[in-house]
Amino acid sequence: MALDGILLSRIVPQIASAMPLRIQKIWDISPTEILFQTHGSAGRQLLLISCHSVYNRILFTKRSYPTPDEPGNFVMVLRKYLDGGIMESIEQAGLDRWCLIRISRRNNLGDMEHLKLYVELMGKYANVILVNAEDRIIDALKRIPPFENSRRTIHPGAVFPMMPAQDKKDPFETPLIDPQKSLTAQFSGFSPFLSKETEYRMANGEKFEDILAEIRTSRQLFIANDQGEAAFHCIELKHCGPCRSYELFEGFDILYYHKEEKDRIRQISGDTFRFVQRQLKHQKTKLPRLLSELDEANDCARWKTYGELLYAYNITDTKGQTSISLEDFETGKPVTIPLDPKLDGKGNARRCYQKYTKLKKGQVYLAEQIDLCEKEITYFQGLLEQLDQADFDTASEMKEELIRLGYLKEDRRRRKRKKDTGPKIVHTKAPDGTPVSFGRNNLQNDALTWHLARKNEIWLHAKDYHGAHVVIHDEHPSEETMRFAANIAAFFSAGRQSSSVPVIWCPQRNLKKIPGAKPGMVQLGSYKMIYIDPEREIIESLGLI
Repeated sequence: MALDGILLSRIVPQIASAMPLRIQKIWDISPTEILFQTHGSAGRQLLLISCHSVYNRILFTKRSYPTPDEPGNFVMVLRKYLDGGIMESIEQAGLDRWCLIRISRRNNLGDMEHLKLYVELMGKYANVILVNAEDRIIDALKRIPPFENSRRTIHPGAVFPMMPAQDKKDPFETPLIDPQKSLTAQFSGFSPFLSKETEYRMANGEKFEDILAEIRTSRQLFIANDQGEAAFHCIELKHCGPCRSYELFEGFDILYYHKEEKDRIRQISGDTFRFVQRQLKHQKTKLPRLLSELDEANDCARWKTYGELLYAYNITDTKGQTSISLEDFETGKPVTIPLDPKLDGKGNARRCYQKYTKLKKGQVYLAEQIDLCEKEITYFQGLLEQLDQADFDTASEMKEELIRLGYLKEDRRRRKRKKDTGPKIVHTKAPDGTPVSFGRNNLQNDALTWHLARKNEIWLHAKDYHGAHVVIHDEHPSEETMRFAANIAAFFSAGRQSSSVPVIWCPQRNLKKIPGAKPGMVQLGSYKMIYIDPEREIIESLGLI
């Protein structure tokens, strides 16, 4: 569900109370998200503006976001005009879903400039537009040329067209209800979802004025499950059943941080995604060709027969012929022999023997290539599944893995000289306090299994799936801890959507390295099995996703 004007009216005052804010840094953390690092009376704060078609919003965030090495064009423009500037105020247009941030800064000549940053949060039309003092557009996150929308052109140099005001009442000023119309049709800022909640409450005896008073004083975000979808607003959602309440900005972070994380990872580590997908497609295309060539190589004996027949019948004049039919001595049946029209009989016989020798030798080579190709397909399928579940650090380590294995070349111009801290293994605790660790990519799995885990500690992995290695740092864990660790192994695997996922477990000493194998591969000795239904709620409750 989307943000509505009334919920935005609870967000804007909280941002306004922190102003003025000095702009220190600006980043684009995904194609639709801009992050401002600011400093004000409350210290350093991160102001996030998202123009995602579904998750659009503006808020202060406490989450950590990865930033790309190279900013996009619009962020370069923002840095040019706004870096070091002061956000003086923010105001909402009535109860519409857009607001205006006024910014002042001194230009290169030392003259004071006044700029406007319009933040429009209207679903798929969400946008951020930078406008100068003369109301001319400097640039926008999403440009709209005249041939796309002649009524409202958003393009550098064009006069900024204000959003037309809605012909609706302000519910806080005129709370009189027309029973013949829906609340959405009557009042500005009311979304269909808020109207549904309000009408449900009124049907159960609450007054419209009391509901408005609750909205006006709310600083919380209530999140509930509405027919399988996350529903939220600044008042308790009684028509949805049980709901959880959070501080307003924290609630938005919980709702959207991980939902947009994949977009951020794809922007910053997009080359890794594209490379893995390309390699997987290449290997899958290559495998049928190798299998076909192996079938032909296994049938190499017929070429030896062709050569023997040509010599036995003393065939000499074959130039210009593409085939010849000779009777087989053993079966008495005619055998059609393909010929090279440029060669005579003896030349074609030698050619048949050469092809027989080549195919005979090729059997071993092709078998090796097929085995290698199948392993590459398995490896890249595993990487793609890990990337689908990865956070930014995990995706970055996977790129480093590809560089180490020689698949990718390191860009030395962008390399940051930082101390190598090693793979970022995830550490958590089971409900009874037992330490549990797991890896989310091959490098983390390798480091956990071979360097961190002790011989008698319990190791777990989803059987027949690519996924996380999990280690319980205890020799005799309780059943509760075992099921907790097995849930992690099942959830962070390709089987997370399945039920009764088989999870292997054994002491770490039962594992062996496979010589020459890719990172994350192990050879198992004796093991036991536990079946688990992956439970997302357990993982979410620990803040692991």
